[in-house]
Parts: sequence; structure tokens; C-alpha cells
Amino acid sequence: MMGKQRRQRVAEEIKKEVSEIICFELKDPGLEKMTSITDVEVSGDLRYTKIFVSVFAGKEEQEKVLKVLHKASGFIRSEIGKRIRLRYVPEIEFYLDSSLDYGARIESVLKQIRPEQGAEEQK
Repeated sequence: MMGKQRRQRVAEEIKKEVSEIICFELKDPGLEKMTSITDVEVSGDLRYTKIFVSVFAGKEEQEKVLKVLHKASGFIRSEIGKRIRLRYVPEIEFYLDSSLDYGARIESVLKQIRPEQGAEEQK
């Protein structure tokens, strides 16, 4: 059984390398939008990886970027194998990270509540 600390170190290294690969190695025009790797989860046996991607664009642009990353997953996996010394190069799966959208929604709700509270306090 792998230790949690080792999984975290491997996840951070994969996050760093995948970010570099997306920025400098992939030449797909679909990746012109601002794309950021927000989180990486590695399975206990280090054979599977979930990579969470945040794309600063509209919903349909996000889907396009996700498709491009799915197509490039074989190339990205082979690059990880070259850059990180692991017994097994993990299978990669990309997911859209909606935490930024969720945070923005919470922020807008809080902004709506604040003026209402200020009006109540003035009474």
C-alpha cells in the first residue's frame, strides 16, 4: 500500500509536468484559451490519475478544450513517462473543474445579501 505522502508528491509532480506539456508541447489551436490544471488525484496504486482542468472561457469552449485534452492524453501520458520516473505510467482522465464557477456563484449570492443586510441595519 502506497503512503498518502508519496501519492501527494507524485500528484504534484504530474500536475507540474502536465501544465508544462499543455503550455509548451501541445500545438492545438483549441488550447488557445487560458487553461489551468487545478488538481490531480492519483489512485492508491499510482496507476490511474484524474486531472482537473479549469478553462477560463464559455461552456462550449470548455467542452472543446476537454475534447482536445482527451485526444492528446496518449501523448501527455508518454511525456509523463519520459519526465517522471515511475514503475507504471498512470492512465490519465481529464475532468472539468467547476469550483471556480461555484465560487463565483457564491460570491454573487453574498453580494446580493450584503446590500439587504445594510438596509436592515439602517432601519
